[in-house]
Amino acid sequence: MTQVADFVLQRLTEWGVKRVYGYPGDGINGLLGAFDRADGDPEFIQARHEEMAAFMACAHAKFTGEVGCCVATSGPGAVHLLNGLYDAKLDHQPVVAVVGQQKRLSLGTHYQQEIALDQLFADVSEFCQMVVHPGQARHVIDRAFKTALTTRGVATIIIPNDIQEEEAMPSPPREHGSVFSSVGWSRPRVLPDPDELRRAADVLNAGEKVAILVGQGAAKAESEVVEVAELLGAGVAKALLGREVLPDDVPFVTGPIGLLGSKASDNMIQGCDTLLMIGSSFPYSEWLPEEGQAKGVEIDIDGRMIGIRYPMDAHLVGDSKETLKALIPLLERKKDRGWREKIEKDVREWNDLCDRWAGEHFGKTINPQSVAAELSSRLPDGAILSADSGSGTNWWARHLKLRDGMRASLSGTLATMGPGTPYAIAARFAHPDRPVIAFVGDGAFQMNGMNEMITVKRYLDRLSGPAPFVFCVFNNQDLNQVTWEQRAMAGDPKYPGSQDIPDVPYAAYAELLGLKGIVCDDPKKVGAAWDEALAAGRPVVLEFKVDAEIAPIPPHIMKEQGKKAIKAALHDPQATGIVTKGVRQKLTEYAEHLPGRGRK
Repeated sequence: MTQVADFVLQRLTEWGVKRVYGYPGDGINGLLGAFDRADGDPEFIQARHEEMAAFMACAHAKFTGEVGCCVATSGPGAVHLLNGLYDAKLDHQPVVAVVGQQKRLSLGTHYQQEIALDQLFADVSEFCQMVVHPGQARHVIDRAFKTALTTRGVATIIIPNDIQEEEAMPSPPREHGSVFSSVGWSRPRVLPDPDELRRAADVLNAGEKVAILVGQGAAKAESEVVEVAELLGAGVAKALLGREVLPDDVPFVTGPIGLLGSKASDNMIQGCDTLLMIGSSFPYSEWLPEEGQAKGVEIDIDGRMIGIRYPMDAHLVGDSKETLKALIPLLERKKDRGWREKIEKDVREWNDLCDRWAGEHFGKTINPQSVAAELSSRLPDGAILSADSGSGTNWWARHLKLRDGMRASLSGTLATMGPGTPYAIAARFAHPDRPVIAFVGDGAFQMNGMNEMITVKRYLDRLSGPAPFVFCVFNNQDLNQVTWEQRAMAGDPKYPGSQDIPDVPYAAYAELLGLKGIVCDDPKKVGAAWDEALAAGRPVVLEFKVDAEIAPIPPHIMKEQGKKAIKAALHDPQATGIVTKGVRQKLTEYAEHLPGRGRK
């Protein structure tokens, strides 16, 4: 007898699913048996925790463009999925979650592990439905995938464990109430209104100092973004989720924007008279032009998200690539290239400043900026980069220069701790021949990354190979990003009771698992450590002992934040170090403008 669970997995494969990330439990016993009978098509990948499985599904969607899929048991397993699913929801990634439930007979009885899953998943899901009849499975699965793809969001399928083991009904009975669905979906061609296109062109043609901000929605429009920037004499700043839209060696790409951003991006945004946003929901108004300073044009495929970050004069609801193609013939090439020349000069000066910041060590402790800077020139072609949430994200954003063909992502909107490691694992499964490198803070690695090294051990034969696979851990025994936020946003000194974390031998732990472990605590050997890790031929935990007192200095310091940071420093246990090193780093920045300094 073919069970409903077998039909579910067969339908997933028809939708293109090759692997499903999850963790077992008796609420999905029927599905586990079906995975065994499916003989790897689709494959069940066992994570250490359901949250990690959901992160992996999200990462699969990000790094392949396909639907990511995860599975969890009823009750606690279902609850564990939520953080990873919210990551997918907020970063607009298509993910389908298949979740077990108690038998239909016991529902409503306060049974063990019985949770109202339809309510639990209501907010995170664009579609959430429980299968209560074998003939219903087909159209619920089909609608879940169509919804996830169309809305670029999460769809949840709940299957009671008794339904999983009933006889499959691939085609429901031909009677009133039955629905007959099909596998298949195609990406629409979405174009804005022609009159709005003309209005947008008028705004952009009238602007003398145009700034472009791109997000992940512009990922497939690289050549069009470049052409528009050339016509308008504009520079291009990149939100963190838009890192891979354009390579960083393009002279007018100003790099990241915001608190983690570049001075070049900040100068451009603060000085522009026209802002063109493409596929980005960058939310921080303090890093955008002041209201009234600039005219605005925005392109976004989701009309719900357009014109909600900055007052826009033209709202182009459409696909970025198709919209830019339609817009380009309406644009006039700007003859005055002074604005562009200033942007390119700012980019050169910023890159020079980052190099000098990274090259400045304080005593025998490694400057964390140098970890990213030393890797940047060593990045293998086609590398896929992930980052966790923490102070290391600053150096990942500022000092790693992506080249054409590289991929990069992180938890952008949710900004949760924990995804850096599972993102990298999912990237490696999806692209086994490509280099994969994760930047992870010691806090996030302790939270869950160390557990996922066991997943790497389990699939070591699959995840090893000549292409580098490196987990770079910043060991500073401090939950460093929040420590700096306490100082700058709350005006409080570091509170060791919440911020200090144990010094764990991460590289030694990797060696215990049969992975490669490398420790670097010498500022002069950072480059050599990267060379060793990139040549290892198997997964590597590369542990750098880094300085916790190097401040992630923003492009410009807000007056209120500056006052709070000074107040915090008066009573901070690391006051001497952070003041001394912060002053030195700022002096390095100001030295750029002294006679004889800086790039010509």
